[in-house]
Amino acid sequence: MLDINFIREYPDKVKKACKDKNIQISVDLILDLDKEKRQLLTEIENLKAEQNKISRGGKDNKVLIGQAKEIKEKIKSLEPNLERIDLELKDLLLQLPNIPFDDVPVGKDDSENVIVRQVGRKPVYLRFKPKDYMELGENMNLIDTERAGKVAGSRFGYLKKELPMLEFALIKLVMDTVIKEGFIPVIPPVMLKNQMARGTGYFEAADEKEAYYLPQDDMYLAGTSEQSLVSMHANEILEEKNLPIRYVGFSTCFRREAGSYGKDTRGILRVHQFDKLEMVIFSKPEDSKKEHELLLSIEEKLMKALKLPYQVINICTGDLGRPAAKKYDIETWLPSEKKYRETHSCSNCTDFQARRLNIRYKDKNNKINFVHTLNGTAFAIGRILIMIMENYQQKDGSIKVPKVLQKYAGIKKIQ
Repeated sequence: MLDINFIREYPDKVKKACKDKNIQISVDLILDLDKEKRQLLTEIENLKAEQNKISRGGKDNKVLIGQAKEIKEKIKSLEPNLERIDLELKDLLLQLPNIPFDDVPVGKDDSENVIVRQVGRKPVYLRFKPKDYMELGENMNLIDTERAGKVAGSRFGYLKKELPMLEFALIKLVMDTVIKEGFIPVIPPVMLKNQMARGTGYFEAADEKEAYYLPQDDMYLAGTSEQSLVSMHANEILEEKNLPIRYVGFSTCFRREAGSYGKDTRGILRVHQFDKLEMVIFSKPEDSKKEHELLLSIEEKLMKALKLPYQVINICTGDLGRPAAKKYDIETWLPSEKKYRETHSCSNCTDFQARRLNIRYKDKNNKINFVHTLNGTAFAIGRILIMIMENYQQKDGSIKVPKVLQKYAGIKKIQ
């Protein structure tokens, strides 16, 4: 959510943000409703002031009593209109996107994202033809989507044998890495109240169709632990001395993949249920850009530890989404497809989510300000397992375990 004062002062910036993010909404209508709301508030306040003045004039004065009744009825007639305008204005304000930073490339969609750097060597297979991860997984009984389909339907899978051991190893690697940077481990709820789920700012777009909704309980299943980690401090005033607050959450995540019909239908790359480690930071406004770079540096540190080839992408405005002012993605090399596929993202949402969830902090001068929120993927487990399987496969069909994971998993090779 944007500050209404900012919208009044910089309407052209807001209009440009809507245009650049491909979001159709009338900023002029918002300003008209805001003006009408303020006029009604002023009129009601003036009437109440007159009402108070009359009440001091004496209860026995019939003329004054009549005037007081007229004013009361006038206020009563104005309040429903004020309520209607207020609700309409709030609904429109929630649809506005965050303002992109100046260094975010302007582009219509993901085809205009900008490659920042490429890191690591892509594997070269001279003596054998590499297999895709599903062939590897099925040959060694590591992945079973057929039985998962029987039990749960499409886009589900069983991970078996050594793969769960690698998942636990990846979790331990992340924890050992981020705790040194002051992150607090959290296992959050994966069910959220309606208001909390909407607070992160994703449900005003097609994202709501991606969410699993439980109508009997009016609750959503989390699509990412970012939603429950950010909402954890809703309606709170934090202390400046405690900022930044950094969390790393581990949870199962649930997504309908409603907008992905026909994409990645085979295997476990795009599924309805997956485990993920997510980093979330609450910071002072002046520190959020630095914290954003910290998130990216941690993501890259983890990728370098696994020795997986990847590229960093600066996301353009048309692919940025509503909440983010700036976003990086990391894409990892997938040999079977001969291209990079997304495995990580990290976003600076400035005060956009904090305003929706009313998360503030008190500075040293006792002034109350909104915090900035940031989020970044440590590992989306399923996708990283895929990348390890394909990039570390051997001629004999076995899979080497990345050296950094061997001490955690207790194995050096899957065969």
